[in-house]
Amino acid sequence: MHAPYGPLPEGGTVRPVTRWGTPVMHRAQQPVTAYDESLRSLAADMVATMYAAEGVGLAACQIGEDVAMFVFDCPDDTGEHTVGVVCNPVLTLPEGPARRLDDADEGCLSFPGGYQPCPRPDWARVDGFDLDGKPVTFEGSGLLARCLQHETDHTLGIVFGDRISTKARKRLQKQHDRLADEHPLTWPT
Repeated sequence: MHAPYGPLPEGGTVRPVTRWGTPVMHRAQQPVTAYDESLRSLAADMVATMYAAEGVGLAACQIGEDVAMFVFDCPDDTGEHTVGVVCNPVLTLPEGPARRLDDADEGCLSFPGGYQPCPRPDWARVDGFDLDGKPVTFEGSGLLARCLQHETDHTLGIVFGDRISTKARKRLQKQHDRLADEHPLTWPT
């Protein structure tokens, strides 16, 4: 496991995952300005919830908090896991000939049960701050690149359903609806 900025916070409480359609999911999140114990506690709850839901990343809005922060524990295309916390993320993507799209399936814990192809660049970098307000940078390929983009989108009020075609969104809705009983609104608590 690759934890360049230390381990993820522990001891959090698993919270229900906030769903698409909830206003906090569809607006840009408030920037982090205070790097304090309440931020650390929120991050610990996010980590606990991400693991309980078997996700690879989770943004604060996904547990109903209007805070521009996400946590992740995600493998890259070599299978190496990187873990981290990013406050106020800024995404950098390749341009020109370096930009190659990966059209793999994507899902979202806030719309559980559905997966659809979502083209995204196959490499990404995120710059932001850790829980102490110190600069952090994470970059990677494969699923890690997708995760960094997906979670940064959440801090901007974008869900991956906004990035796919209407037809793909309808397929996603059908998959989600079929598995709704497995994911009650209290899931994954």
